[in-house]
Formats: sequence, structure tokens, C-alpha cells
Amino acid sequence: MMAGQWYDATLMKCLGQSPTDPAFVQDPYPFYARARAAGPLVHWAEYDLICATTFVAVNTLLRDRRFGREEPEEFRKPIPAHLAPFYAVEAHSMLELEPPRHTRLRSLVLRAFTSRRIKGLAPEIASLSHDLIDRFPATPFDLLDAFARPLPVTIIARLLGVPEEMAPDLLRWSNAMVGMYQAGRTRADETAAATAAGEFAAFMRSYANRRRTTPRDDLISHLIAAREGGTRLSTDELVATCILLLNAGHEATVHSIGNAVKLCLDTGTRPGPDPAPMVEEVMRFDPPLHLFTRFAYETIEVFGHTFRRGDRVGLLLASAGRDEDAQAQAARFLPARDTGPGHLAFGAGLHFCLGAPLARLELQVALPILFNRCPDLRLMAPPRYADVYHFHGLEALDVAR
Repeated sequence: MMAGQWYDATLMKCLGQSPTDPAFVQDPYPFYARARAAGPLVHWAEYDLICATTFVAVNTLLRDRRFGREEPEEFRKPIPAHLAPFYAVEAHSMLELEPPRHTRLRSLVLRAFTSRRIKGLAPEIASLSHDLIDRFPATPFDLLDAFARPLPVTIIARLLGVPEEMAPDLLRWSNAMVGMYQAGRTRADETAAATAAGEFAAFMRSYANRRRTTPRDDLISHLIAAREGGTRLSTDELVATCILLLNAGHEATVHSIGNAVKLCLDTGTRPGPDPAPMVEEVMRFDPPLHLFTRFAYETIEVFGHTFRRGDRVGLLLASAGRDEDAQAQAARFLPARDTGPGHLAFGAGLHFCLGAPLARLELQVALPILFNRCPDLRLMAPPRYADVYHFHGLEALDVAR
């Protein structure tokens, strides 16, 4: 166990489940049900991690400011040399920071990443959706490659002002970097993530420097110009923020589109006149991110367990979405659902997903267009989930029109 972490086996159940087990990869929800039945907190043996399982527990810990993303300094281990480029970016990412630095960075980004700017992307999302559908082949094809991947990466590239022809590189860099968060990562995965981080940072640094002298009406230019309390983003902060927005702005959305289309085809469901309820139900029922972690900043007793400073806790976001105590018929996909406490797929509290409005807009605009244009869309092979936990998305989605 990590420094300071302990659990009392008389009070908390220890459950075993390999996150790379093929059965778990395809359907993790039976394990989550078993975990919830064991209590609001369980010890996940393979991760050596205490995890929150229920909606109430996950929601509470997400919002409790006595827990945060930054590991207390006295528990941090030296960064291996081969991972230095990766953590050089992470060191300036607001996703990994706490106040006061997180407050300053998020405020600066929100000055550029406004709701008005996001809403203004709806026509572009619609136009791009039609363009991609126009290119669908007459023969069976992978909807992930033809639609789910190019749509969000193109939109976030346009928003930031990065050339669209960079999309293949952005996807390659992002896929390699998120490999750092996957269960069972190897030394080769780590090396690939560090290499990608270095290349990504070098590109963004060069591109941001050009934008300093030739600003345009794009997010990078607005981030450069944004001020908070007389300060601006440093170059390192700007680079890390752009990488975070590019990675987070498409990685989870790719999985969300794929999972949504799979659910629709599995159940014979189609988006209604108001697609918002269905989008929220997809995020509750089969979200793209299943596990997030926090560190305790002091001695805290919660849900019958005492956490000590430096202890880590896992938050099972997907388990919270299937909690029958919080949501009636939680194990059923009900696209018109309009009751219950909502979901935690975008997190909650201080680190609530900055890109949630964009992700929701992309799904609400793109999915109706897809099914209106392709009313006979059908599966050509049983979809399989990729072994990328703690993400949850498909390997491929083979369909025909």
C-alpha cells in the first residue's frame, strides 16, 4: 500500500477483479453491482485502492474539498527519467492541480472557453456531421473511424485554431498519452506516452508563439490574451491547457458517440425531437470514464472509514450511475428518463469537466443527424469494448447503412 493507506478488513470488504479480465472489459457492471452490495467503500485488491461505489459516496467525495487531485508533496516519488516529458506537461495541467493555482488557471481558461463560444459551434458540428456522413462508403464500415473519431477532434482543432490537417497527429499523440491512465500499462506504453507528450508540447509551443505575433479569433489567441488578477497564462501553462483541451475535448467524446450509437442499435432507440434526455441517459448508463482518483489532505472519517493524509481513493463513476438506491430501474437504458439525481460522468465539484457543454452539444447535434441521415443503420458485427480501462469505449463499431 502507499504511504499512510490502510483499511480495516472487519469493516470493509476486499474484492478481487482484474481490470484487464476479458469478461470485465466487455461488461464491468456486474462487478460494480457486487461492489455496491458490499458497501459504499470497498477495497479493490488489484489496484490496492479503496473505492467509492454508490452514488452518494462518489458524489460526496467528488465535492469534499478535503480530497483533491494533487498528491501531497511528502508522498510524491521521484519521476522516472523516461517519463519526464509526460510529467513536464502534467505539472501545468489544471486537471492535476488544486487551488490556488487551479482557481487561477480555470478562471483564465473560462474567460476564453465561454458558453457563448461553445453554443456558436452548433452549426459547425451539424455541417461537419453531414460532411462525414456524405463520405460514408456503400459497403460496411467502422463508424468510429468514419464518424466518432474525426468529428470531435476536428471541432476541438477548429475551436483552438489548430490546422485540421494536424488531426492525425493530434489523435496519435492523444491516444499515446492517455495510455498512461490505462490498466496494465507497460514500459513501452510509458515510453510512447512520454514521446507523444514531448512532440505534442513542442508543436503547441511553436504554434502558440506564432499566435502571439499573429492573433486570430481562436481559443489559443484568446487564451494568450486572457488576464486574471493582472497575470496571464505562462507558456508552459498555455501548452498544458491546450493539450488538456485537445485530449479531453475528443477522447471521451469518441467513446461517448460509440457507446451511444451501440445502445441505440442494440435497443432500437433513436434520438427524439429533444435529444438531451437520451444523451444524459447514455452518460449515466454507459459513460466513457469509469474511475477517477483523489488524495486525502487530512485525517478524515467518511462512510465508516478513516482516511489519512496521502491516502488515495478511487471514485467509481460508472458504478454510481447504476446505483438502484439513487436511480429507479438503474440497470435499464431509458432514453426518455427525466427523473432521478442525474449522473456523475462529468464529475462534480471543483473539477467538474470544463468541456461538458461541448461534449453534450456534439452528442445532441450529431446523433440526430446521424440517425436521420441513416435510418437503416445496422450492426454488422457484435461490438466489443477495448481493453482501455479506466476508459470504456469500443474497439470498433462495424455498421452498414
